[in-house]
Amino acid sequence: MSQGHRSGLNAVSSALLAMSRQLEVRDVLKTIVASARELLDAEYAALGVPDDHGGFAQFVVDGVSEEQWRAIGPLPRQHGILAAMLHKAEPERLADVREDPRFEGWPSAHPDMSDFLGLPILSGDETLGALFLANKKCPKPQGGCGFTAEDEELLTILAQHAAIALTNARLYERSRELTIAEERSRLAHELHDAVSQKLFSLRLTAQAAAALVDRDPSRAKGELQQVAVLAAEAADELRSAVVELRPAALDEDGLVATLRTHTQVLDRAHSAEVTFESCAVRALPAAQEEAMLRVAQEALHNALRHSGAKRVGVTLARRGAGAVLRVTDDGCGFDPRGIRRAGRHLGLVSMRDRASGVGGRLTVESEPGKGTTIEMEVPGG
Repeated sequence: MSQGHRSGLNAVSSALLAMSRQLEVRDVLKTIVASARELLDAEYAALGVPDDHGGFAQFVVDGVSEEQWRAIGPLPRQHGILAAMLHKAEPERLADVREDPRFEGWPSAHPDMSDFLGLPILSGDETLGALFLANKKCPKPQGGCGFTAEDEELLTILAQHAAIALTNARLYERSRELTIAEERSRLAHELHDAVSQKLFSLRLTAQAAAALVDRDPSRAKGELQQVAVLAAEAADELRSAVVELRPAALDEDGLVATLRTHTQVLDRAHSAEVTFESCAVRALPAAQEEAMLRVAQEALHNALRHSGAKRVGVTLARRGAGAVLRVTDDGCGFDPRGIRRAGRHLGLVSMRDRASGVGGRLTVESEPGKGTTIEMEVPGG
């Protein structure tokens, strides 16, 4: 095998491994585009996913800065060369895209492009999207295209595996939507059971206090104190449910800002001191950030509701290409082995499932009287 072929296969292998690590559709699209541009040494790469209205539902680019992309304007329509990629199951290799009769121009802020290679991403008869590459970084043959037949072959292999990665990502997102729906249903049942019982007890206790006000004021005072306790417990149950139901602002704010806001809310709502620190954390794949947030929420819930802790600390730090989350409390602690033997889990099974589901791992350190530390590590993208 020649050095060139070996290098090409290694590059394809690296690209396929990168795609296989992603679970979110948006992350898969970004990885495909970046891998294609690097694999074929192109200046620009893009991937468009069609909608049902003559446009693109998603259009991901690589090689164009954020400022350039904003200046270019709205997503492109399915016209010209773009339409050809979505409606023909064949590659297109052009020496100069501007001279093709289907070329219809581009916005003023659009970078100048010449040689072009594009092909559809197919899953059976369905066109999932189209890959476009432009401006091969190499000397161009006179009147010819910088992209070669070997480039086209490599991109075809990449597109075939991209179709599998995209299909898997879509299935994952649908599965997660079902999981979220099931979780909301569970929370609704818990909310009904827990809060309804509290409110029922609250009403009966208030009625008893009202009946005792005139004939036995001291007993009425005791009943009113119990009303205050029940009201506080009901408020805690509602607050806990609202925190779990509220959609996290991960897409807009990122994991660090979302965790900081979440801990600040809990610090105000509980008597324990709740703190948060982060150090040099990079953005992670969306699935890993969501899993980390949910594990942090579960660990904080346990610490604040069951441990009697006075201080709870949350830290998020970079570790290699990934990150490590640590939730530590100075509460009563427990024997993890005893918890398993008793059939109680304190959400540990759920947390371990969330960690392993995104390629991470969860460790629990605790002893009676010595607090608890829950650590979750994820590999990053």
